[in-house]
Amino acid sequence: MTHKTKGIVLRTIKYGETSLVATIFTELFGVQTYMINGVRSAKKSSSKANQFQPGAILDMIVYHNDLHNMQRIKEFKWDYLFDQVLSDVIKNSIALYMVELLHKCLPEPEQNTPLFYFCEDILIQLDKASKAVTANFALYFSLQLPQFFGFKMNDDYDEQQPVLDLREGNFVGEQPAHPNFIEGELALVTSQLLKVMQPFELEEIRLHHDKRKLLLQYYQDYYSLHITDFGPMKTLQVLHEVLG
Repeated sequence: MTHKTKGIVLRTIKYGETSLVATIFTELFGVQTYMINGVRSAKKSSSKANQFQPGAILDMIVYHNDLHNMQRIKEFKWDYLFDQVLSDVIKNSIALYMVELLHKCLPEPEQNTPLFYFCEDILIQLDKASKAVTANFALYFSLQLPQFFGFKMNDDYDEQQPVLDLREGNFVGEQPAHPNFIEGELALVTSQLLKVMQPFELEEIRLHHDKRKLLLQYYQDYYSLHITDFGPMKTLQVLHEVLG
């Protein structure tokens, strides 16, 4: 049976001379693995293969069988044609970070349509974002994603609770006994970021790139504390370099 679904490409691996194996977060079926035959050429790059770059949003007709670990795609095309995300070095690095983070969080397979629509919208917002908004985009995504997995940080920062306990996801009155916490300016900035409702509001938060790097590392630590076997992110160092 075939189904029409949108999908966000998370990862691709070359297979044989002309094929790809793609991991795709789909609107209908959650994370799925697809074999795509005949999209690569041994002699030159293929426009069909280019549609499976990580972060790409596709409109697909797929074959689906719950008993199979690998599915097949009957038809595919761009659902949204990016203007900058796949070509701009900074935006592409942020998109790669976002899809890696998403992939590490997603159970396989499990439908999560609200999460899909959020990720679809956030990639389109990144494509349209100004330079100032783009600079804070990875921070924003890192703080928004946990709400879909049950460990969203609580924005209860105030003068009496100025320290963010990363193990609990709450602001507290003093340094906890463990080393997993954020304090000072970075705790305040995290509170400001948690208040952001739409990406365009990120333009109001001005940060030195060194502080962005520290916050991204803290947020990775937060994920590591709440997701078993989270492990280091391959895209984080690249993101540090392009944002620096």
